[in-house]
Order: sequence, then structure tokens, then C-alpha cells
Amino acid sequence: MKFLVTGAAGFIGTNVCLRLLESGHEVVGLDNLNTYYIPELKQHRLDKLLPNTQFRFVKLDLADREGMAQLFKEEQFQRVIHLAAQAGVRYSIEAPFEYADSNLIGMLTILEGCRQNKIEHLVYASSSSVYGMNSKVPFSESDQVDQPVSLYAASKKANELMAHSYSHLYNIPTTGLRFFTVYGPGGRPDMAPWLFTEAILNDKPIKVFNHGKMMRDFTYIDDIVEGVIRIQDIVPGQTSDKGSETKAPYSIYNIGNNQPIQLSEFIEAIEAACGKPAKKIYMDMQPGDVPKTYADTAQLEAAVGYKPATSIQDGMVKFVEWYKEFQRELKAHKGQQK
Repeated sequence: MKFLVTGAAGFIGTNVCLRLLESGHEVVGLDNLNTYYIPELKQHRLDKLLPNTQFRFVKLDLADREGMAQLFKEEQFQRVIHLAAQAGVRYSIEAPFEYADSNLIGMLTILEGCRQNKIEHLVYASSSSVYGMNSKVPFSESDQVDQPVSLYAASKKANELMAHSYSHLYNIPTTGLRFFTVYGPGGRPDMAPWLFTEAILNDKPIKVFNHGKMMRDFTYIDDIVEGVIRIQDIVPGQTSDKGSETKAPYSIYNIGNNQPIQLSEFIEAIEAACGKPAKKIYMDMQPGDVPKTYADTAQLEAAVGYKPATSIQDGMVKFVEWYKEFQRELKAHKGQQK
């Protein structure tokens, strides 16, 4: 089949593209290559995709209405996996309009492209952040999600509502995936695994928020991608999916490890992978953060017979190995430029 994958130079996007290409699909990867974090990392990911003749990269901004409409019209995709978004919970406090353009207008251009071109299935990235101040754990897809604590979370909840309206009005099958704290090789520089690994390896202190008592459902990248690949074949309205309680062809699933761990245990796994202890500065919780995330993955298991299972210890060893190798590549590249 022919897929559009947005956010193709992103952490999850690159890995989803690789899996689709391995399965023999044709993939058009879209990304605006913004400078939210180092461009070398995005290029490092793209370099894995560009040699494949079944892959084509398009640099385009989701908010470009005419450009997006033209892309859909010309390419005639069968399925769309929409993973592009302005990332980061805390950055949404500093730069709210970036989130309106990428996460709201961007979702609308995708939905309109799907409507105008009869896309057979749209799978899009939501987030565990939609659960906000929800105190019931584990978080279930049927829980109330109307108390977001960041604009990022609000934009992701808005995406789910927009998708439902298009599924209802135009019979477009849509599936939202609530990702839980994704980590692994190729991960973002603004996320804890990178920040902590970098600091520990360079003998610098790390900031431990909420005094290490936060809990996160850390989910390894390969587990996330496996869930995405399996779920894109479960088309709401056409197959027996249990991810929906609505008559519209619309589903929502959690993808998480179903095993939350304390931040202190997470740091211990990084220390073990780095082979040295961290210097810790204990701090209060930051605005926009929540004390705990914990995914109920029963609906995902029922739909595709799969649940994430990579341990934090195994996952962090792989991340630290990749991080060291990437830093060597970066150093060599900068040396060549001098």
C-alpha cells in the first residue's frame, strides 16, 4: 500500500517508516524539519530512510493548507499515519502558538486531506498527557479526559475530538494512539533519557523533579512501533475492534508498558547502563507535569494480541549504546566541517 507518514524525521516517525518499508509498502515521509532540537539528529534519522527506493521525503509544514491539499491530491495515499506535532509539554507553556499551528491546524489539514481523498484509515498520535489530573490508575480509554494540565495535552485532546467529528460526519475511519513516555535509540534531546545520560557521562548534575517520586510508564520505541503497525490494519467500522464505544468508525487505544516505575528506579537503570552514578539535585515538580502515568492496555491486547514488554533495564542499555555512537558521529561530522 501507499502510506503518508507525517513527522518522518521524528523519533517515532522514522521507526514507523522503517517498519512499513521492510514490509514492502511505499512511503511518503513528511516533515518540516523545524529547529526545536538539533537538526543533525533529524538528518541522522532520515539517512536511514533515504536510500530506500520505496521512500520519498517531502519537506512541508502541516499548516500549509494549499501545500497539504496538493500533496494529498497528487499522491493518492491509501492510509495515513499522522505522527507530526510540536512536541514537548513544557515548551507549550513558552510557545503556545507553535502548538496551535502544528497540533490544531496541522490536524485539520490532515483530516481534510483524508476527507477529500477517501483515505481508508487515519492513525494519529495522541498522548497519555490527555489524562491530566486523572487520579484513577491505570488510565483507561473510557476515563474522563477533560482536565489537561498543559496546552500540549489540550491540543492532543482536541485532536481526538476533531477526529471523532470527521469520523462521524464523513465516515472516515480514524484511530488515536495515546503514547506513554516513549524512549529508546534515536530519542529526543529534550527528554529525560538523553538529558540524564548526557549529564552522567559528563559528570554533571541532573535535576530530579518531584524528588524522584514521579512515576512513568516508560515504553520502548520498538514496542510502540509494533503497536502502530498492528493497529493500522485494524480499520474501525470494517473490523471487529474493541477500541471504540461510538457508532462512528473511530477508535482510541493506549500504548504503554503497563508497568510504571518511579523516576528514581529509571535513574538507576541509566546509571547502570552508563557504568557510573549520577549527581542529583532534587527539585519540586514542574508546571504542566503529572505525578503518575500508567496505561491500561487491555483494549490494545484485545484488538491486536500484543502488549509492550521491554524492560527499562534492557531499553536503557540500548539507548546509552546508541547515544555514545551518535555523539561520536556528531563529533566526527563537526571535525570534518572545520
